[in-house]
Amino acid sequence: MPLQIGPWLCHIVVWDEPFFQGKRHEFSTDCYSTPERGFSTVRSFRIESGAWVGFEHCGFQGQQFVLERGEYPCWEAWSGSNAYHVDRMSSFRPITCAEHGRSQLLLFEQENFQGRRGELSDDCPSLPALGWGGSAVGSFLVCSGAWVCSQYPGYRGFQYLLESDSHAGEYKHVREWGSHAQTGQVQSIRRVQQ
Repeated sequence: MPLQIGPWLCHIVVWDEPFFQGKRHEFSTDCYSTPERGFSTVRSFRIESGAWVGFEHCGFQGQQFVLERGEYPCWEAWSGSNAYHVDRMSSFRPITCAEHGRSQLLLFEQENFQGRRGELSDDCPSLPALGWGGSAVGSFLVCSGAWVCSQYPGYRGFQYLLESDSHAGEYKHVREWGSHAQTGQVQSIRRVQQ
């Protein structure tokens, strides 16, 4: 059954080759493992509705990439400015709590919601330009919506998806940001768009 989030029906079309070639399949729910669905991997996408997150490995593991409405013909389209290139995705799922207009995020200097605190309700292309002291963030509290944190200013580098409906919105330590998270370096943050 298709997943409907508010007025949006989530829908993604995937191909096993770049530039929308090869085997094609449509999804409206999670894909935990592309090999279990008859694909060795996915190398191009078209997001028709909803917002999705794709993962480098099966089981929603590894580097993560937020995929919003549009076409992603090859790896450069989803990971062009990231710290290392990922030319395939092996699992993906809809982002169910993306509410671009009503998003709120609290960020803390130290883990477990300690130290200096900041609050965002809009996109921030550069935390340092906003006055955030260092290049690291220790923890996040997602009050509403879904957010993409990026390693560098301008939404570049590794991406970390933070959702209000995951971990009860509480990300107390960098290890909770995703299986690939190794550092608290976050220098830009934006809301996920539906």
